[in-house]
Amino acid sequence: MSISTIIIAKNEAENLKISLPKLHWCKDIVLVDDNSTDETIKIAEQFGCRVFTRIFDGFGTQKQFAVSQALNNWVLNIDADEVLTDELIEEIQILKLNNEISGYELPIRHVFLDKIFKYGKESRYYHLRLFNKLEGNFDSASVHEKVILKGNVLKLQNVILHNSYKNLDHYFEKFNRYTSIGAEKLKEKGKSRNLLMSIVSFPIYFFKHYILYRNFLNGKAGFIWSYLNAWYHVVKYLKLNELNNK
Repeated sequence: MSISTIIIAKNEAENLKISLPKLHWCKDIVLVDDNSTDETIKIAEQFGCRVFTRIFDGFGTQKQFAVSQALNNWVLNIDADEVLTDELIEEIQILKLNNEISGYELPIRHVFLDKIFKYGKESRYYHLRLFNKLEGNFDSASVHEKVILKGNVLKLQNVILHNSYKNLDHYFEKFNRYTSIGAEKLKEKGKSRNLLMSIVSFPIYFFKHYILYRNFLNGKAGFIWSYLNAWYHVVKYLKLNELNNK
């Protein structure tokens, strides 16, 4: 069985020290770096990655390039802050990859403030992460990219752990970037929301994340996550309001 793993990165040295050791079984690891200023490239090369430098122009196109550099037809896509569990590694290694199956969806568990979320929206879904590049590839979306694939797709049982944020400082760094991207996408679609509705929607979003998505079962970390995500939606629409008024 031959699989290439692809990773896109920028200043991910600390995460790569955790994620790359779990790829010891993979003989071809492609890392596409967006001009990192930390030791990302050094760490990647220490673990045998083939490193390519490419200016980031969107998640979809960056991953399309990574796929094009893969030596094998079967491609495993992971983020730099994701870690394969030992059980998942074993499950992947015994797969009989053939032309009857085009891809596999993997469950991903959200990790926040050192808590593995067994519940919540972020830990609910399967994601298409292992696929045959002859049958499809990523779309060109700038964010929330996905694989467009022909053929049959199966689900694997064991999980990837997604360490999305190192700490709250890191959360708010991403918070600012993604709320801006989200607002721009909404503006492109012609969406609008007045200032008052943007602000009073906070309790609705909190109820959705904390109760409906069952983050209350994730303890203290689940409460904090729900609270912050409610503000995420509010700020995204406040930024949209600002863009529409320019």
